[in-house]
Amino acid sequence: MQLLKLAYISHGWMLGLYGKPLLAESAEAWRYGPVIPSIYHCYKKFGGNFITDTPQAEPEGLSDQEKNLIQQVWDIYGKYSGLQLSALTHKPDTPWDITRKCVGNGAAISNDLIEEHYRSLAAKA
Repeated sequence: MQLLKLAYISHGWMLGLYGKPLLAESAEAWRYGPVIPSIYHCYKKFGGNFITDTPQAEPEGLSDQEKNLIQQVWDIYGKYSGLQLSALTHKPDTPWDITRKCVGNGAAISNDLIEEHYRSLAAKA
């Protein structure tokens, strides 16, 4: 769960701060929060246990800006558990909450909605 939330939060901050997506795939509003389906399906076999099958190399094609943002998200949010991160992404009026209420469970969360949310968080900081 922590990995899913960190990926989503990184994507959100990239949109909010720089107006461009970090991920090509849409986040979806699943029952238990925002999910990047390919990440979920890749690591679901671990359930709630630690992921032991980790990539040995950094993904190719990331810009320095993207790497820096991912590192900042890790530095700030990496200390929180999946449940704690879920509490952040499940608050009322978050993109996940709005999408589930307006479109339904399992629907893609609009990058525009995610960008607006994280831009608002940045303005408050």
